[in-house]
Amino acid sequence: MNNSVIILAAGKGTRMKSTLPKVLHKISGFPMLYFAIKEAKKLSNDVTVVLYHQAELVQKTMESYFDDVNYVIQDHANYPGTGGAVMNITTKHDKVLVLNGDMPLVEASELEKFFELDTDIVMSVIKMDDSSGYGRVVIDGESVEKIVEEKDASEQEKAIKTVNAGIYLFANGMMDTYLPKLSNDNAQDEYYLTDVIELAKNDGFKIAPLYVSEENFKGVNSKYDLSNAEEIMQRRIKKNFMMAGVIFRLPDTTYIDADVEIEGESIIENGVTLLCGSKIIESHIKANSVIEDAEIISSDVGPMARVRPGSKLMDTHIGNYVEVKKSILKGVKAGHLAYLGDAEIDVGTNIGAGTITCNYDGKNKYKTKIGKNVFIGSDTQIVAPVTIEDNVLIAAGTTVSKNIKSGALAISRTDMKTVDGFFSKFFKD
Repeated sequence: MNNSVIILAAGKGTRMKSTLPKVLHKISGFPMLYFAIKEAKKLSNDVTVVLYHQAELVQKTMESYFDDVNYVIQDHANYPGTGGAVMNITTKHDKVLVLNGDMPLVEASELEKFFELDTDIVMSVIKMDDSSGYGRVVIDGESVEKIVEEKDASEQEKAIKTVNAGIYLFANGMMDTYLPKLSNDNAQDEYYLTDVIELAKNDGFKIAPLYVSEENFKGVNSKYDLSNAEEIMQRRIKKNFMMAGVIFRLPDTTYIDADVEIEGESIIENGVTLLCGSKIIESHIKANSVIEDAEIISSDVGPMARVRPGSKLMDTHIGNYVEVKKSILKGVKAGHLAYLGDAEIDVGTNIGAGTITCNYDGKNKYKTKIGKNVFIGSDTQIVAPVTIEDNVLIAAGTTVSKNIKSGALAISRTDMKTVDGFFSKFFKD
């Protein structure tokens, strides 16, 4: 890992039309910049992120994910532009890879190709049918002759289809030599990192183009770009799971965050949403269910069920319109229409329809503990904190407000009253 990486994340991203910094817009559950740093760390032990716009917010957000990244603030007032962004950065290693924080689809396996070329500078290029909006790259054989920013390009240069993908590898002190020589004498009064290419070329150094895929290297500059990148990321995530043996029904209808784990021959049906922190092991998640930061082991969930953060289900069945929150269920059946929050429920227990653990009194949350082989009838309210021991029967419609000993029947129900002949009296004209 004798390489350094600099990630450019200083821009405002005005085309996103958002108060949120561009690099913090999320794809598959994580900010775009997260993916750039994650892949960079696979290549280097010296990663520096350049910030400016809302720098404090961006740095704080990234520090929640990574604890060994360097951050610098661009001197934007005096040195605007991509060239200004990398000035006066001290790196540990001679080879320096410069990335962009708005390229969440780039993978380390692709970036490794930059280090395989024995040359002074490597720059990524893409052949595009529509090259508008990008810097054009003039290539002669296997050598880059120059780069022209679109704002400064002639009509002839704008017709070039080979564009700058925005990632560079500088070797042999190239940055130290040429960054001090940059000028802001251009249409934007900015210091362009691309001008290093021309300066080095004029001095006889070799600049090699590396052709890369548009799908992986194209930057995200608008919310439309963001949605396209999301679709690509989702296809990658689900393909990897399917290649590992997971079964998907209509995968394009499902959504999975980037850190979700699925193991074994699990089944994921249409419309399922799996959010950050979730782990699915040998389980069946049925249509339109939502799992968030929960662990599902040898269980089936849904259809149309919700498992919220902090929950763990083992050998359990929960059916339609069952919601589980911060609860541990082992060998439990809850077929439909129940809310189980802040609960621990043991093997062999059956939860009737309409059962609710009343875990919140308006100020505090309380736990419910339910033992083994407990039968809970429909429309039962369990007012926490309460413990229900093993082998208990709770009659339908009961409100449980105190602990129940093993082997007991709990019933709370008023006697039913009937009035003969009431129907005809009520509807009599």
